[in-house]
Amino acid sequence: MMFLGGAFSLKAQFPGGGKGVPNMGHVYGKLVDSSGRPISAATVLLLHNKYDSVTKKTKQVLLKGLTTTAKGEFSFEDLPIFGALKLKISATGYKPIEQTVLFQMKMPAGGMPKNVTDPAQAANAMSGTINGFDKDLGNIKMSIDEAQLQSVTVTATKSTLKMDIDKKVYNVEKDLVNAGGTAMDVMKNVPSVNVDIDGNLTLRNAPPILYIDGRPTTLTLDQIPADAIESVEVITNPSAKYDASGGGAGIVNIILKKNRKTGYNGNVRAGVDSHGALNGGLNFNLRQDKFNFTANGFYNQNRAVTEGSVNRYNYTDTPTSIYQTLNNKNKGAFAFGSLGLDYFMTNRTTFSLTGIHVHGEFEPNQFLNITNNIFIPGDTETIYSQRLVNTQRVFDANGVQFAFKHLFPKEGENITADLNYFSGKNNNNSLTTTDYFDGQPGSDIGGSQLQKVDGSGTNKFLTIQTDYVHPFNAKTKLEAGLRMNTQHLESNTLTFYDSTGSGNNFYPVPLASTNYNNTNNVYAAYASFTSAIKDFGYQAGLRVESSNYTGELVNEKMNFSNSYPISLFPSLFLSQKLGNKQELQISYTRRINRPNFFQLIPFTDYSDSLNITRGNPNLLPEFTNSLELSYLKTYTGNNTFLASVYYKKTDQLITRFVDSFTNAISGKPDLVNTWVNANYSQTVGAEFTAVNTITKWWDLTTNVNIYNSYINTTSLGTTSQPAMWSWFGKINANFKLPWKLKMQVTGFYQSKSNLPVNSTAGTQGGGPGGNAGVSSASQGYIASFWAVDAALSKSFLKNDAASVSVSIADIFRSRWSDQYSVQEGLFNQQYDRIRDPQLVKVNFTYRFGKMDVSLFKRKNMNTSGSQDAMQGIQ
Repeated sequence: MMFLGGAFSLKAQFPGGGKGVPNMGHVYGKLVDSSGRPISAATVLLLHNKYDSVTKKTKQVLLKGLTTTAKGEFSFEDLPIFGALKLKISATGYKPIEQTVLFQMKMPAGGMPKNVTDPAQAANAMSGTINGFDKDLGNIKMSIDEAQLQSVTVTATKSTLKMDIDKKVYNVEKDLVNAGGTAMDVMKNVPSVNVDIDGNLTLRNAPPILYIDGRPTTLTLDQIPADAIESVEVITNPSAKYDASGGGAGIVNIILKKNRKTGYNGNVRAGVDSHGALNGGLNFNLRQDKFNFTANGFYNQNRAVTEGSVNRYNYTDTPTSIYQTLNNKNKGAFAFGSLGLDYFMTNRTTFSLTGIHVHGEFEPNQFLNITNNIFIPGDTETIYSQRLVNTQRVFDANGVQFAFKHLFPKEGENITADLNYFSGKNNNNSLTTTDYFDGQPGSDIGGSQLQKVDGSGTNKFLTIQTDYVHPFNAKTKLEAGLRMNTQHLESNTLTFYDSTGSGNNFYPVPLASTNYNNTNNVYAAYASFTSAIKDFGYQAGLRVESSNYTGELVNEKMNFSNSYPISLFPSLFLSQKLGNKQELQISYTRRINRPNFFQLIPFTDYSDSLNITRGNPNLLPEFTNSLELSYLKTYTGNNTFLASVYYKKTDQLITRFVDSFTNAISGKPDLVNTWVNANYSQTVGAEFTAVNTITKWWDLTTNVNIYNSYINTTSLGTTSQPAMWSWFGKINANFKLPWKLKMQVTGFYQSKSNLPVNSTAGTQGGGPGGNAGVSSASQGYIASFWAVDAALSKSFLKNDAASVSVSIADIFRSRWSDQYSVQEGLFNQQYDRIRDPQLVKVNFTYRFGKMDVSLFKRKNMNTSGSQDAMQGIQ
């Protein structure tokens, strides 16, 4: 350094206008609101002037940027000390701030000493000057922006349905009808999705793969409380990024609630229905500094009542007919709990750990009146009986989810890794008492038969996955990932008979007892490339999967195994953005559905004499090719329209089939439910979904699906069922009424349709005392049915912290499930049921927590705190 005549000059040491001067500036400060509370997650930017050689002009460019800490603090280091800097501050709910930052070097009083040659003396003399490069802006007070707060309030309210061209996201929180229910109730209101009386889920008349938070689960729809669900994602044609398993019906992903707002907040709920079933729950969230804690707990009782009848005619050597009336009553409850912890190690790195536990105990009871006619030559023998089935079922499920996400400095580049383990176990036992009357029903009992079943089982999933996204520019990116999924099942069933009816002479029946286990593994890798040329976008992907399974029938000492070394699943998405907020997309995907162990084991299950089942070890996997063309139009005033035309063809279709065989116990001809590969099935259809804001107080969601389905079964030696045109419609209307009242009305109609393929829909077994449930997707249909649900809620207390809702399901008792199955020369059957018609629920909710505008996030995130798993073509 040089000190000439008391004047200090850095430029003298660094010629060229200070270009060689080291960046040694430091700026820091703190953001507070009008009451002095810190403002976290605010955006702070520093800009400086830079000469643009192209335009020959000076322009402001970003130098550095960050978000304030939980204490409202920010700090910039290694800044240039020459030239003015521009500081820009913004935070949701506050007026933006701009100010100039200029480093000023202060001279010592009396000027700089002359002819300084000692470095220590020079440093001491310069200490005051160096302090000019360290600038404390102090507490910067931000003023509330009232106009912006109003807009925040509006945008923070999620619409019931968000539609993208590749998926639909249904917001459950606004759904009044679901309060106090389960995921079965939720799915009844989700567009494109249908739920039958047994809880079987179908998407465009085929069973989709069900996920919770993007991962497999052992839970069923009736084991997931509706109040735990944030939203439901419906993906009709998944890309190569998603599992190829599960056939061609797509994916239904249930997103559980997970709040990450700073501070604390939550709600408590309680309710009761007209059957006397109670429900209650608690959500709590606490966010402090780098940690976020979430706790959820729910309790739901079940008092379901089902009534119906079965009428079946068997064309065996000795024809018979069976007519049953049934009344099922369930009594039980389940509890659902979850704990979650997020650790925000840095602004770019997050670790999450979540645990889930579910416990349920149920005692379903079934009462049947049975009339059995045996048509012998020249005569008819009629046997009247009644059957009572008392069952006890206990299940426990546990899940652990670990997730990691890191955002790289480059916008859009990130890597994620997660591990998901889910296990469930169940214990069940049943006692079936069949009393045979001497004459007409109600006469003396001439004999009884008892059947006892003791069963237990476990089901375990382990999924490990990692995904990486590398953007090349704003429109081009490469996505790649690896995934491993393993499932292990164990099942043990012991069946005992007492033909005397005394209860003291039970003997084991080996043919009606099972003991098996199996393991299924799937390994996958995928790569997807997305780019765009102006308004034309494309995404090409390829998924590679390898799978194997092993199984064992323990009692029979029989082992089974199979493997599918390599299967390729390409996907292609093309999109074109049109004018006036319109977009057109065409997509192609290939998917697989592998037979599971239940469908493969060659074991004949006689535990229910009226619903005998057997697997088929010769089953092959089915492959589905899907083609879909979609058109999306966004109108002003929160109005959206989505139209899709789709075609699906499945080769080697796995479907239920009813065949004749000789009953090993009775030695007589009988019917058995099994699985077969049909030639193929194909479906062509058009789906229309609209979200309309009619007025400020009325919005409407409409979904209509028109489709033609056909199953070719010529390879089975039977006549193929004619192709059938069907349609499904669903409408959801929400009304904002005076006095803080809200009303919701939901209705749907399903026309006559083929039975869904490759699902348990249409089967009425599931244990002893089944309902003469032979059925076949390739040989039957479901009659048309419809239903209307409604709900009304009232908000009160300060800030509408409390609300009361009243809902009624199936107002007109019209949700009858009427199924018809037939096969020439074997049987025909009609089976109808209705469950919980005109069920009324009353629920109370109270919300609490620290609400402040400084707690709003600056980025839109989903409930898992990450960007949506599938952004579509950009």
